[in-house]
Amino acid sequence: MKIESLKVFCDLAETQSFTKAAQINEVTQSAVSQQITALERQFKALLVERGKRKFRLTPHGDLLYEYSKQMLETYSSLGSKLKETSELVSGTIRISTIYSIGLHSLPPYLKKFLKSYPHANVHVEYRHASQVYEDVLSNVVDLGLVAYPTHARNLEIVALRKDPLVLICHPQHPFVKRKSIKIKALSGQKFVGFQREIPTRRALDRLLREHRVSVEYVMEFDNVETVKRAVEIDSGVAIVPETTVGQEVANQSLVTVKLEDGDLARPLAAIHTRTKVLSPAMKQFLALLKSPV
Repeated sequence: MKIESLKVFCDLAETQSFTKAAQINEVTQSAVSQQITALERQFKALLVERGKRKFRLTPHGDLLYEYSKQMLETYSSLGSKLKETSELVSGTIRISTIYSIGLHSLPPYLKKFLKSYPHANVHVEYRHASQVYEDVLSNVVDLGLVAYPTHARNLEIVALRKDPLVLICHPQHPFVKRKSIKIKALSGQKFVGFQREIPTRRALDRLLREHRVSVEYVMEFDNVETVKRAVEIDSGVAIVPETTVGQEVANQSLVTVKLEDGDLARPLAAIHTRTKVLSPAMKQFLALLKSPV
């Protein structure tokens, strides 16, 4: 027995016409008769008095109509509830992010998302870039947030935006007296950098090679916070994402100097596996990440 057969039966009972029941359900009159006959075989009872006089349900037909109507209403309510649930932005999004994005770029987006969708939750893990890829590929998290995304066959990359890079110096450094400098001016400078395996470091090394500039790496760290602390004690200069130094510039513990050679920026992206089924919450979060806050 199919739910559609019960609907045809109820329509027949309400319209008292095989023709109208057929029109409502977009089937032939013969199909309506066949479905009623199938129900009678199913319940081993006569449901409709078939005669030339006025249409009438049998007592068994009245009973089936009463319960069928309840079932159809419940079925319709279930469909509406399932649709509502599928469209409701709820549930937990698991995110793995590199430190610089997680600590500086992500917070305003999280605040806006959670305010807009109070039924949703976001769990954030702060990781190194290689670990973010591992987390995503092993399905430990739903989404990863990285800079300079690496393409892979089973990864979907969602481009977000460009994150400007700036030179930072101690307030007493000679560069501070200049509004901007060329990259060649960095030649021979003491430099505080990221560790070699970090994507931003690899990109900066390529940039320096392209301009035939050689710097003296005096310290190398795996996160931007420690890089900033080293520059604050005048260990050297560094190139970091502009979004990561807002507080230090405001406190005047660091100064940013513009680099004249082009628009230096690192590409940011969200990553997930190609087979990942994105929930409504994940879709809305990705859409938000693509827009300015």
